Amino acid sequence: MSSLRATNTSSLSLNGLSAAIKIACFGVAGLLAGTAWAQTADPAVEPAAKPEAMEEVEVTGDGSQVVLSEAFAGGQVARGGRAGILGNLDMMDTPFSSTNYTSDLMLNQQVVSVADVLQNDPTVRVAKGFGNFQELYMIRGFPVYSDDMTYNGVYGILPRQFVASQLLERVEVFRGASAFLNGAAPGGSGLGGGVNLVPKRAPEEALNRVTAGIEGNTNVYGAVDIARRFGEDNSSGIRVNLVERAGETAIEDQERDLSVFSLGYDYSGERLRLSADLGYQNHHIDAPRPSVTPYGEIPKAPDADSNFAQPWTYTDEEQLFGVVRGEYDLTDTVTAWVAAGMRDGSEANVLANPSTDADGVTSAYRFDNTREDKVLSAETGIRTSFDTGSVGHTLTVSAATFSLESGNAYAFSNFFSGIVGDLYNPVGAEIPAADYFVGGSLADPGITEKSDISSVAISDMLSLLDDRLLVTLGLRQQDIQTRSFNYNSGDRLASYNDSALTPVAAVVFKPSEQVSVYANYIEGLMPGETAPETSGGTLVANAGEVLEPFKSEQVEAGVKYDGGAIGGSLSAFTTSKPSSFVENGVFDTFGEQRNRGLELSVFGQPLDTVRLIGGATLLDAEMTNTAGDVYEGKDAVGAPRLQFNLNAEWDLTAVPGLTLEARGVHTGSQYADAANTIEVDSWNRVDLGARYLTEAAGKDLTLKARVQNVADSNDWVSVGGYPGANYLVLGQPRTFLLSASLEF
Repeated sequence: MSSLRATNTSSLSLNGLSAAIKIACFGVAGLLAGTAWAQTADPAVEPAAKPEAMEEVEVTGDGSQVVLSEAFAGGQVARGGRAGILGNLDMMDTPFSSTNYTSDLMLNQQVVSVADVLQNDPTVRVAKGFGNFQELYMIRGFPVYSDDMTYNGVYGILPRQFVASQLLERVEVFRGASAFLNGAAPGGSGLGGGVNLVPKRAPEEALNRVTAGIEGNTNVYGAVDIARRFGEDNSSGIRVNLVERAGETAIEDQERDLSVFSLGYDYSGERLRLSADLGYQNHHIDAPRPSVTPYGEIPKAPDADSNFAQPWTYTDEEQLFGVVRGEYDLTDTVTAWVAAGMRDGSEANVLANPSTDADGVTSAYRFDNTREDKVLSAETGIRTSFDTGSVGHTLTVSAATFSLESGNAYAFSNFFSGIVGDLYNPVGAEIPAADYFVGGSLADPGITEKSDISSVAISDMLSLLDDRLLVTLGLRQQDIQTRSFNYNSGDRLASYNDSALTPVAAVVFKPSEQVSVYANYIEGLMPGETAPETSGGTLVANAGEVLEPFKSEQVEAGVKYDGGAIGGSLSAFTTSKPSSFVENGVFDTFGEQRNRGLELSVFGQPLDTVRLIGGATLLDAEMTNTAGDVYEGKDAVGAPRLQFNLNAEWDLTAVPGLTLEARGVHTGSQYADAANTIEVDSWNRVDLGARYLTEAAGKDLTLKARVQNVADSNDWVSVGGYPGANYLVLGQPRTFLLSASLEF
């Protein structure tokens, strides 16, 4: 996969929609929220004694492909989440590890994107894509690309680089391989886990919320969130969200513009349940601070608010996407479902990502790219329940398909007359011409990639001993076909067509209502690599051969606890990932990376006034088979051995309506080279926040303040993300967030 995998263009003709979002958000939000601020100056207003009114959706789960699991105590996480074709399952019935974050948490923490939500997760660390600004999530030491997330269970529908939090009802983090449950991720990641994003749903009560706020230096925003239920028994719901952000972030001279629109519909009848969601997102950053590739020793991290981006660089992404999902109870024991989604995306970048020596002296060249995607994705299935003697069965059969047509183009400036700079004293350079190495037309990129993935799966969840013992068995047959085309001529360069069978075997035993013990065997799946023509200056005997799909193997065991007010899980896992290299002149799958670890996750409301989310991860990511045994036993690049998170909220009874929050994050040191001779230091971060619920003219008004990275620490927070790469990402500076939300 080249650095072109996350390219950017901006050619969708949706400027009118973007302008409408700006007018609606800033006009309405500014007027109403400004009035709300003025109202709070009245000392006669009594602060509300209740917590902030949230829009929690009525949910039940129980294997449904549409209906969600209910919230756990404290409302920050849900009791369960999606387990692929098995549907939404309660955490105590699921033979896998997951945490499912709710819209309550997102609203309270003023999160901007999915990455901000995942800062709460002790098993996840946030990085960036390879040579671009794609959000990337490291789970169990393996990357999950943002375009390999699912949207309401469907692959390939979400914006590729960044997803705004205002679109979301839930962020569901699944830990571990999932090739059986979800099928192979189309971008080739997801061996260590996956992320499913659930669109917003209309709550039972009518909702009118207007929010105005500021982030960083001058990045102001407005948001409108409106929902209604209607029809017999409020069976139908509509929810509309509009968001606009503009201005400079906490990073010097980095400006972000974001326009978001979403429309969601849901219906729940006696036998039929439906959801349909349409989204639009236009995300643009000027002078985005790039990642840095070291050669030699790691340079000291510069000031966290400094910006060593060239002033003429930018990244832009515009996406229109949607998904529909429905399920119907054919009988009391048989349910069928179907889901389909689409995405029409356009991206553009002008970049100059630097390399640096130990003293911070940098060199870079200009790199432009454009990309246009058209994606169609769908799945269908049927689930039936029956008994054979004392054994209950939930039998599921499913089929899925994914199709991508991608157009790309690129242009480089002269590598040998690069842009020289300094991490600690950045100076803008004249923009060089991007005419040294060109592929395709940036204004009209031709088709360079087509990909089709299809699969059929069958599973049986057996229930024994009065539902105390659950055994899940299943198989998925997957077919992967890809074609690549010349950037200039359009001629086919290479093609790939192969298949693989991926199984699952899992068990859950519940010795009591509070304790659940589980174990699983499941595999991950990635397309096979193509043998290069040469390696180390020597011809490769099988050049051009496409290897069979890679299978990673995972074994996991753990225990879960549900104490009503407090819940959590402790799990141990081992995942082996094959790797390819040349040995004796032949390119084949000879190598292996083995990631083993322990994970602890805790959440809930131990006291009426206290809510907690936290945990820790111990990870041993070891290279067990390498070319010539050179790196045998070495740690994988960018895999910290220790991660720790703790987030606490406290409602002050002495000041009704006031809630304080604190979050601590620790990430251990990471190696930045395969030989383990270069190491990036461990880092810590503390965030503090407060919110206050009061009234303005009889309407609920919530004021929020938050400081991220209170100590303003300067740290390299991640190494790589793309397999084998060692680029560095500088952490977020001290960032202030203020907002006011009025409900009326």
